[in-house]
Parts: sequence; structure tokens; C-alpha cells
Amino acid sequence: MKKFLWGLVVGVVAILVGGVLFMTQGGMPVSTRGNPLPLERFLAERALHAAVGKEANRTSPLPADEANLLSGAKVYQNNCAVCHGLLDESQRSPIGLGMYPPPPALLEPKKGVTDDPVGETFWKVKNGIRLTGMPRFEGALNEEEMWQVSLLVQRAGDLPPAVLRALK
Repeated sequence: MKKFLWGLVVGVVAILVGGVLFMTQGGMPVSTRGNPLPLERFLAERALHAAVGKEANRTSPLPADEANLLSGAKVYQNNCAVCHGLLDESQRSPIGLGMYPPPPALLEPKKGVTDDPVGETFWKVKNGIRLTGMPRFEGALNEEEMWQVSLLVQRAGDLPPAVLRALK
């Protein structure tokens, strides 16, 4: 039993020392060009899913009418387009192109978050997402603006012509 415990302690110490050496000797990718570490994406996705939780099923208090979508387009252009681009990948700014992980193109149908519940998108807009570059907009936008932009990206595949013109 003594040998087992001693082996356990040595194993834990070896893992900790190895981790510290990995992080302090240049082994850990920290630039935006580095690939994700093993399990990094898996763990980040699970943590985000757990954090959003029941908020994902929250429904918008605003209708997805043309007036709210036009207001959402204005909010998007002033706050989101710099990273996420406008109607397609070619409209990304150098800021968005240089980020890691790359911000998703939100207005491309079936590519962004159009299949996410509007409550989940609202949560992400309001709270941000750690270690991704996605800031929180609570305090910068009011609740109505956060719902309007959330409705816009959810409806990106089916926007009225006036909203599409506003986004060009």
C-alpha cells in the first residue's frame, strides 16, 4: 500500500511538473496561429453549453418584424461586423481575420448561429464568451438592442429585402 501511495504522489508531481514545463518552455500554443490543444475545443464547448443552460430556451420579448430586424442590423453593423463580417466571409475585417478562434460568420445561412435558439444568442451577446474574443455587451447595449441583434442573426437566412439592403 505504501508503494502504491508513493507511486501516486510521484505520478501527480510528474504531471504537474510536465504541465508547468510545457507552459513555460514554449510548448503551449498561445499565438492566434496555434492549433487547439487536445480536448480544448471539446471542453470549451461543454463549458459553454453548461453556462448557457436554461437561458437557451428563453424566447424574445420582441417580435421578429422588419422594424426590429432593421434596428438589429444597425446594432450589428456598429458592434458585431468588425469581427463577424457582414453578409459573407469576404466582408471580414482584418481584426476578425486575425482572431483565434476565428469568429463565425453570423449572417451566412446555415453557417453561423441561425440554428441556435434566440435565447442562446442573447446570452452570448449579453455575457460574452471567455477566451474567444467575444466581449459582453451588457452595459454597452440595452436589453432591446441585444434582443434585436439576436433576432437578426437567428433570421439571417430569411431577412426581408430592406434589412438585406441595410447590411450591404
